[in-house]
Amino acid sequence: MTAAHEIVQLARSKERLSALDFFALIFEDYENLHGDRLFADDEAIVGGVATLDNKPVTVIGIQKGRDLKENLKTNFGSPHPEGYRKALRLMKQAEKFKRPVITFINTAGAYCGIGAEERGEGEAIAKNLLEMSDLKVPIIAIIIGEGGSGGALALAVGDEVWMMEHSIYAILSPEGFASILWKDGSRAHEAAELMKITAQELYDLNIIEKVIAETKDGKGLPQDAIIETMKRDLVTKLAELAQKDTQTLLADRYQRFRKF
Repeated sequence: MTAAHEIVQLARSKERLSALDFFALIFEDYENLHGDRLFADDEAIVGGVATLDNKPVTVIGIQKGRDLKENLKTNFGSPHPEGYRKALRLMKQAEKFKRPVITFINTAGAYCGIGAEERGEGEAIAKNLLEMSDLKVPIIAIIIGEGGSGGALALAVGDEVWMMEHSIYAILSPEGFASILWKDGSRAHEAAELMKITAQELYDLNIIEKVIAETKDGKGLPQDAIIETMKRDLVTKLAELAQKDTQTLLADRYQRFRKF
């Protein structure tokens, strides 16, 4: 079994598939939409309309880059408030046209710069939590790398939350945990083992509903196999969620988060 601190490094690897990669590999006819209609277009959040199994869906993701140029463009995957407002605009559009929402999450956390605070970062995240809890269409959230704090949770109020095998989901980074608890950020490896942040640990704790396998018998699975499994599982789960009436869907989502 892979140690938690090793999974942290795998989750942060620049070689991991990005949100846009998943959009291209799983969905068809993806149309990228821009801007929050209030301030700007935050490229740390990407999203738009696509089709899955010939049915329209709204897909939203937090995008990280693979090199310095891409990371500067996407702010290293740390969204500004306008990114979360763009995501909310797309979710409300999905609700209007009765499209299910699928989110792909990979962020160390929301950007905490002065400008982001001035433009209401906390309010934007809180508004997403509020609106997603009552969104009248199915929502599936998938952690594909790092799932950091409120920056991740702002896209993760779903009917189900899934995680890639080599992903993490936590209130803060192991470095932050070690700095607070022991006043020593260098003990991050030790912190990772204590925090219960890996997909299998969170599945065992009933925090998430599914772990998407990336290995079998200790060997990495081919990318095509991982994508095919995720696509099949999404089609199956969305069909299941579509059978619920709106009142049941929202009640079940509410109870999912109340159980914690």
